[in-house]
Amino acid sequence: MTVLGHPRSWSCQCLPVLILLLGTGHGPGVEGVTHYKPGDPVILYVNKVGPYHNPQETYHYYQLPVCCPEKIRHKSLSLGEVLDGDRMAESLYDIRFRENVEKRILCHMQLSSAQVEQLRQAIEELYYFEFVVDDLPIRGFVGYMEESGFLPHSHKIGLWTHLDFHLEFHGDRIIFANVSVRDVKPHSLDGLRSDEFLGLTHTYSVHWSETSVERRSDRRRGDDGGFFPRTLEIHWLSIINSMVLVFLLVGFVAVILMRVLRNDLARYNLDEETSSGGSSDDFDQGDNGWKIIHTDVFRFPPYRGLLCAVLGVGAQFLALGTGIIVMALLGMFNVHRHGAINSAAILLYALTCCISGYVSSHFYRQIGGERWVWNIILTTSLFSVPFFLTWSVVNSVHWANGSTQALPATTILLLLTVWLLVGFPLTVIGGIFGKNNASPFDAPCRTKNIAREIPPQPWYKSTVIHMTVGGFLPFSAISVELYYIFATVWGREQYTLYGILFFVFAILLSVGACISIALTYFQLSGEDYRWWWRSVLSVGSTGLFIFLYSVFYYARRSNMSGAVQTVEFFGYSLLTGYVFFLMLGTISFFSSLKFIRYIYVNLKMD
Repeated sequence: MTVLGHPRSWSCQCLPVLILLLGTGHGPGVEGVTHYKPGDPVILYVNKVGPYHNPQETYHYYQLPVCCPEKIRHKSLSLGEVLDGDRMAESLYDIRFRENVEKRILCHMQLSSAQVEQLRQAIEELYYFEFVVDDLPIRGFVGYMEESGFLPHSHKIGLWTHLDFHLEFHGDRIIFANVSVRDVKPHSLDGLRSDEFLGLTHTYSVHWSETSVERRSDRRRGDDGGFFPRTLEIHWLSIINSMVLVFLLVGFVAVILMRVLRNDLARYNLDEETSSGGSSDDFDQGDNGWKIIHTDVFRFPPYRGLLCAVLGVGAQFLALGTGIIVMALLGMFNVHRHGAINSAAILLYALTCCISGYVSSHFYRQIGGERWVWNIILTTSLFSVPFFLTWSVVNSVHWANGSTQALPATTILLLLTVWLLVGFPLTVIGGIFGKNNASPFDAPCRTKNIAREIPPQPWYKSTVIHMTVGGFLPFSAISVELYYIFATVWGREQYTLYGILFFVFAILLSVGACISIALTYFQLSGEDYRWWWRSVLSVGSTGLFIFLYSVFYYARRSNMSGAVQTVEFFGYSLLTGYVFFLMLGTISFFSSLKFIRYIYVNLKMD
């Protein structure tokens, strides 16, 4: 089956198309500019069908045995629409502006038993269809299913063979479109023998009405007439609970920890002044705590190239996440369509590659790295390789099942071109600037050649405990909003609370920084100077908790099923957890580094 009727149209849709998509946010449901005269044809595009509870499992409408033109002509699609699984094609519906139609015949069909069984299976899986009229999506269920009684048990399945289209206009523009089957009796698909054919006659009606609403965005009903949930409710009690947790945590770090630090600095500096006449080594032998490791705390860690790559990619995703939320707040793309956000994310990812290259190469040179070319390759591969492997598996499953979520070859080439011509070069350019602008690390304390022996640590200061505490607290601060996000991405909700999302995102970063500082202090107090990787892992483990939550959401909060939806859900949920590990690990590391510089700069030493 051809999923894109005009492959030549994609040859010119490269980076400029992405920029246009970013600026206009084009997609079904966006304010249209089409003007009609009475009697002008209004094209209705059929788009996709799929199980209601599996949002990412969609198929082309004409894969079902329905009324279909002899030659299928597809509409040229934007990048965001293709990424959203849209595959629009012209239909047989003859709709003209402001002309009502009553029960017009669409087509006559003779269905074999196999085709009837295909429709029965689709109806039992709650398949819905999506049409598009003047960039307005209209949705409805393919058929009707009724389960009643236990003894006797009845199982009835019917197909909607008549559709009523309701369209509202203001002047020469279409404002609203919807489809209904009210007062329509479904055609029964029960009781057909294997050698029988089922005769069907599909009909439709069109009703136009004038509205005083001048813009589509002014409607309160939503773009789809209520077929999907319109908005999410705000659970203020849960959000207040998260805010209280954050304030208590920040207060703990700002008040208690700083008070302890003040006492430590006063005691250590007093001991330094009263220990004149003794050698530095003698002083070290009589002291304990975080001061005694001042000659080792800035000892560079192993695998410094990998550490710098993690920090670079994490900084890139921090900029990417902030940029998408700010763009949503400014209304730069249609918040009711995932395709516009996907397009913006792709463009921002390509443009922010310079950040990952700069941060990684800059810090790598600061801590004495010499193989900066290998560092750039590692940085550009740290996310792109896992993403490509995950996408390959998911896309292969969609392709094997004939889903429209499988990207066409032209789209794959377009995305690869964007990465090769924009993303990778910007990473290299950022790396060159970062390397050339890198200043010396300038540690407040000198590092000895021989590393100090680390005393045995109690169980509660182990890496696993730090990861558990450092990951659970940030996760608990965003758990409420995380449900809303999952309900939007993996459900049928429409997310519009971007102000709340920005606030929760700031809370997440603040909690991660505070927890990192507290855990680093406790680690140094135990004379353990291996804080470099520990700071990344402690708060970065929030990504693991997010993945565990996704497992809980799949099992207890959703009705998703089937191999296609399951593979996509867990594949991209794992990738999401990995992205959060990179982001929060970066925030955690730089917070700990800033904290350690602060306490050792304010410490008097020989």
